[in-house]
Amino acid sequence: MTTTQQQTSPARDFPPVLTRAAEAEQTRDPSSVMTLLADSADTGGRLTSYRSTFAEGAVGAPAHLHTQAAELFFVLDGALQVLVGEEITVLRAGDFLLVPPHTPHAFAAAPGETADVLFVFTPGAGRFDYLRLLGRVMRGEAAPEEIAASSERFDNHYVDSPVWREALAARS
Repeated sequence: MTTTQQQTSPARDFPPVLTRAAEAEQTRDPSSVMTLLADSADTGGRLTSYRSTFAEGAVGAPAHLHTQAAELFFVLDGALQVLVGEEITVLRAGDFLLVPPHTPHAFAAAPGETADVLFVFTPGAGRFDYLRLLGRVMRGEAAPEEIAASSERFDNHYVDSPVWREALAARS
C-alpha cells in the first residue's frame, strides 16, 4: 500500500464483525426470539444490533426512550405496530424507521400478525446484557424491578404513554 492510500484509508479500531446465523446467541421468551448479532464491545462502541421475531400479536417493548442512542427498525417480514412520540403506525416488510434519542417509542407485532425485525442502536451500549435480562424477566427467572434498576446502564428509560396503553387495550 502506498503512503497516499494509507492516509486516505479509514482508520479501523475494531476488526470486521461476522456473525453466522448458526452460531448466533439467541434469547427466547414466550412471545419472541432475539438473535444477538453485534454488541458495542464488538464494534468499537459504534452500534449494537439484534434481530427479533415476534409471535402473532406479541407485545415487544413498552413505551420508553433512549437518551444517548438512536434506534433503527427494519422490518424483514410481517408487520410491526410502533408508537413514535404520540403517533402509532404500522411498519411492514421493507419499511425502515429511525427513532432519534429522547423520543418515546414502543412496539409490538401488529394485531393478528407476526413480525421479524432487525434492530440497530447507535452508538452501541452493551445492550446484549439487557436483552438477556429481559428474556429472564419474561420467563419468570428474574424480577421486573431488575429492569427498572438497569435503566441508566442500558440507556433504556420507561415512560408513560396513554396513547400506547389505549392501543394495547384495544387489542383485547
